[in-house]
Amino acid sequence: MRVLGIDPGLTRCGIGVVERAGDTKLRLIDCGVIRTDSRSPLHERLLLLDESLREWISKVKPDAIAVERVFSQLNVKTAMATGQAAGVALLLAAKAGVPIALHTPTEVKAAVTGSGRAGKDQVAKMVVRILELKDAPKPVDTTDALALAICHHWRGMSSDKLKDAAAKEKTRLHALRGAKAKR
Repeated sequence: MRVLGIDPGLTRCGIGVVERAGDTKLRLIDCGVIRTDSRSPLHERLLLLDESLREWISKVKPDAIAVERVFSQLNVKTAMATGQAAGVALLLAAKAGVPIALHTPTEVKAAVTGSGRAGKDQVAKMVVRILELKDAPKPVDTTDALALAICHHWRGMSSDKLKDAAAKEKTRLHALRGAKAKR
C-alpha cells in the first residue's frame, strides 16, 4: 500500500510518499515540496500546482491520496489559499481514480505522536523515528505531508477495514432475512 500525503499550500505544498513494508513497518519512498511564486497571478500558481501534482501522481502511482482537511483559521486569506490548493489535489486524485482521504491536523498529530496537541517539532521527530530517517526532511511542509501519509496508513486503513466488515455483516444479515422470508 502506497500513500501520497499532500500538505496543501499555495506557496509551498508538501508532498510525502510512504509505503507499507510488512505488517507494521512503513518506509519513505519520496518527498518534496512544490513551490509557487507569491507574486504570480493566482491562476498561474494553481496551474503550476496542478501540473506538479499530476507529475507526482503519475510518478509514484499511489494506492491512496491523503490530504490535510482545511479548517477555519484566524487568517482567512491563508485558509482560502490552502483550500484552493487542497481543491486542486482532490480534483486530480478523483480524475486519476485514486481513493481520497481527508485528515484534520489534530487527527494527524494524534496518529503520529499520540497527542492531537503536539507541536511541529514533535511531529517531525516522530516522522523521523517511524520512517527510520537520519534527519527530518525540510521544509516542514514535507514532514507534514509524510505525517499525513503515515496517519492514513494507520487510521485510514483501519477505518476502511471497519467499513468493509460492516458492509459484509450487512450483506450477511440481508441474506439471512431473505432466507427466513422464503420459508
